[in-house]
Amino acid sequence: MTKVPRKGGTINWACTPGFPPAGIFPLLPPGRFGARSLYEFQMLMYRPLYWYGTKGDAGVDYELSLAGPPEWSEDGRTATLTVKPYKWSNGETVDADGVMFWMHLLETKKEEYGGYVPGFFPDNLTSYEKVADDKVRFTFDKAYAHNWVLMNQFSLITPLPKAWDRTADGPADATRNKDEAPAVYDYLMAQNGDVYAEDNSARTRWADSPVWSVVNGPWKLAEFSMDGLVRMVPNPSYSGSNKPYADEFRLVSTDTFEQQYEWLEQGPHGPDGIQVGFLPFDRITEPTTDPTAGGPNPLAEHYRIVPQVLYAIHYFPINFINPTVAGKILRQLYFRQALQTCLDQDSSFREIYQGYGYPTYGPVPALPATELLSPAQKSNPFPFDVDRARRLLTDNGWDTSVTPAVCVDAGTGVGQAGEGIPEGTRLTVTLRYASGHERTLARLLRTLRDDAARAGIELILEEVHPSVLVGQDTTGTTGWEMSCWNGGWVYGPNFHPTGELLYRTGAGCNFGSYSDPVADELIEKTVTSDDLADLHAYQDYLAEQVPVIWMPNFPLRVFEVAHDLQGFGPVNPLGFINPENWYFTQEQDGSGDR
Repeated sequence: MTKVPRKGGTINWACTPGFPPAGIFPLLPPGRFGARSLYEFQMLMYRPLYWYGTKGDAGVDYELSLAGPPEWSEDGRTATLTVKPYKWSNGETVDADGVMFWMHLLETKKEEYGGYVPGFFPDNLTSYEKVADDKVRFTFDKAYAHNWVLMNQFSLITPLPKAWDRTADGPADATRNKDEAPAVYDYLMAQNGDVYAEDNSARTRWADSPVWSVVNGPWKLAEFSMDGLVRMVPNPSYSGSNKPYADEFRLVSTDTFEQQYEWLEQGPHGPDGIQVGFLPFDRITEPTTDPTAGGPNPLAEHYRIVPQVLYAIHYFPINFINPTVAGKILRQLYFRQALQTCLDQDSSFREIYQGYGYPTYGPVPALPATELLSPAQKSNPFPFDVDRARRLLTDNGWDTSVTPAVCVDAGTGVGQAGEGIPEGTRLTVTLRYASGHERTLARLLRTLRDDAARAGIELILEEVHPSVLVGQDTTGTTGWEMSCWNGGWVYGPNFHPTGELLYRTGAGCNFGSYSDPVADELIEKTVTSDDLADLHAYQDYLAEQVPVIWMPNFPLRVFEVAHDLQGFGPVNPLGFINPENWYFTQEQDGSGDR
C-alpha cells in the first residue's frame, strides 16, 4: 500500500496576522511592495517574466519562467529575451507585446513603482524594442554584470495582457504608444482601488473584473471578501506543466497569533481547517538547535514543522529626512552605532526566538549560507555593550549621567553633538512598531528600550496596526522617526544582494531615505562587477554605517504543514510559493486507488 497524489481538495493558508494582500495591480507602490501582495497573491495569477528559487536555491527556474535565458551581444550591453507562448485565460498569447506594454507603464510611472531605483532599470536602458512577436531586445547604457541584470533588472518585468490596455473610455494602445501609458496606468490603479485603504471595497469586485480576471498563472481569483478571505481556483488555461492538484486555494485572514494557534489546535480537519499555518515562537515548547530544520513540535499530531528560512535580512529603518531635532540626532553616525550596540541579538536567539534566531549584521543575509557574505560579517561589528554605547554618546557631547541624556556640547566639531542639535536637547527618539507580536517583537523592543536607557537614550515605543504602519512610514514621508514592521527585506525582486533598491539615494524601497555618496559608489561597483571583493566592500561599509538598525533574524514563519499535504518543500528561499505543486494523498494498492 502506497500513498499517491490525488486531485481535489481545498488548501487553507493562514495569512500573517494583520497582513492580508493589499493590491492586485503588479505595478505596486513602495509602501505595498512586499511578499503578501506579490509572492503570495499576485504571482499566482500573473507570472513575472522569470521565476526564481523553486528548487530551494536562489537561481532562475527556466522551466517555470516565461522567457528563456538572455542572449547577450559581444559587447555585453544588449540582451535579447525570447518569450514562451503561454496563453492568457482570454485566449491571448503571452508575447513581446505584453513585455512592451509593461515597459511603457514602468517607464512613464516609474516613480510610483516600489522596485524603481533612480539611475537603474529602466533609466539604464538606451533602448528597448520588439524585434519579433516573441522577442524583445534591451540595450543598456554600459556593460553591467550579467548575473545582476538577470537577477535584479529583468526580475522587474511582468508581461501584461492586451485586455488591460484600456482606459475608462475604452481600449487604448499603450502597448505600442508610450504616450498613452499614463492614462492606462491611472485606469488600472482606479480598478485596483486605494492600495493603502484598509476598507478598499474595490477588492470585492476584483474576481469579476474584466481586467483582473484575465490571468496567465495557475490560479484565478474567485473571491476577495471585505473580511480578507481570498479564494482562488485553478486557471484551466494555464500553460505550465505544473497544473494545480487542489480544487481551491484559500488565503485566510487572521487577526492574532493566538487565533491562528487555536485554529491549528483543531487540526486540518477541524472547523477552521488550516492546512498551512505557522507556529508562534511563544508556543514552541522546546528550543531547536537548527533554525533551518526545526525542533520538537507541540502540534505534531496533525502537522510537521517546515521553517521558512528566506534569503533575507531583518532590520528597521531610520528616517533620515525627519525635520525635527530627533531627526537630526538620527543622522548622527555615533548615535546609530550606540543604539545598535544596545541591541542584544545573541540573547534574543535563545530567549525569544527559541533557537530559531540567527544574526543580521549587515545588508547580506547570513542564511542560507553563500559565498556572497563577507568574512567580516560573520561576526558582529556591534556586539551588545551598553558601556560602549554610553562612551559613544559621552565622547560626542552628551551627559549620560541622566536618562534621557542631555546635550552639553553643541556644534559640529570633533566631540560635539552635531548639526542642528542645540545645547540642552534631551536624547529622546520614538520607535513605532507593528502590533500583534507581544511575546516576540514587543518583548525584544522593550528589552532594547531598557538597555538603551542604561546608556542614556530614551526610546519611546508606539504600537501601531501593521498595515497602517507600513502604509504611513514609507519612502519620502517625514513624520516618523524609526519604524519596525517586524520584518526587513527578502531579496526579491532584486535577488542579488547589491543594495541599489534599499540603500541607494532615491531608491523606491529606501524607506528611511538614506543617502551617502560613498555607499552609492560602492553599490555602483557591485552592479558592474562580478568580483566578490566589490560586494564584500559594499556590505562591510554599510554594516559600519548603520543605515538601519540591524535586527535578529528568524524564519519568516515556522510553518505547520498538515501531514496529508505533500509537495510543499523545499521552501523557496526568495519567498515565492507554488500551491499548484501541493497535493493531498490517497492510498493505492496494486488493484488501483482506494
